[in-house]
Amino acid sequence: MPDLRFAIVDVFTERPLAGNQLAVFTDARGVDEETMQALASEIGFSETTFVLPPERGGTVRVRIFNPDEEMPFAGHPVLGTAFVLAGPLQRDALVLETGAGPIEVTLERDDSGHPVFGRMRQPVPTVQPVADADPLLAGLGVPRSELPVELYDNGAAHVFVVLSRESDVAALRPAPGLARAGLTGITCVAGSGRRWKARMFWARGEDAATGSAAGPLACHLCRHGLVEWGQEIVISQGAEIGRPSTLYARAEGSAERIEAVWCGGSAVVVARGAFRL
Repeated sequence: MPDLRFAIVDVFTERPLAGNQLAVFTDARGVDEETMQALASEIGFSETTFVLPPERGGTVRVRIFNPDEEMPFAGHPVLGTAFVLAGPLQRDALVLETGAGPIEVTLERDDSGHPVFGRMRQPVPTVQPVADADPLLAGLGVPRSELPVELYDNGAAHVFVVLSRESDVAALRPAPGLARAGLTGITCVAGSGRRWKARMFWARGEDAATGSAAGPLACHLCRHGLVEWGQEIVISQGAEIGRPSTLYARAEGSAERIEAVWCGGSAVVVARGAFRL
């Protein structure tokens, strides 16, 4: 097998060594699924992507793996992969074919032509109530959620708990194993207006920046009247684990029907290398 070249990119940050880490294998032709999974486990980031030729008219096809399994969709892998490909492809609009369907990403560049910001149009999530939220709230150590506890699924599943103060979010110490069942993320947030603080807990701990949750969070806040439809929110995440991140999200529609969801942010390529297998 030839050398498998990859890039490491920090996503949802403007500076290296912050944001959420991602490994992108830029040419995964000839790599079987077992090897993809082994590479994702070897690297150990929350996700790793593998770029393949398109099959449905997109720019590229992307397979997304966390250390345990393949995922239909995840936010920072889509955005980070677009940043890595933006240079060699010299395109400001890309369509990435994922397991959840085609995802359009548009990029903005600075005066030197370097990509500095990207925005993806995410799958519209399904929404369902969490029937018995009491065990979840008890595991988080909080008495209640300010909004109904609901699960949103856009190819990645996220449950949202809204707290009254940002300091309450910062102080969270979830019970061990709280997010162990399946790979559903538990996102806890607080804020008002345009600015929100978030922490996301999943089976492997805490996530630095969760793009797949950012769009549904905008939907959740709009559906329950805390944010106006069409207003972009700014989400701060990752400070508690030393990976500060900034995400931007916007939802359009109504409480009865979500019509469109966007999530955006910056990314920085920090390393390149190759695996020899």
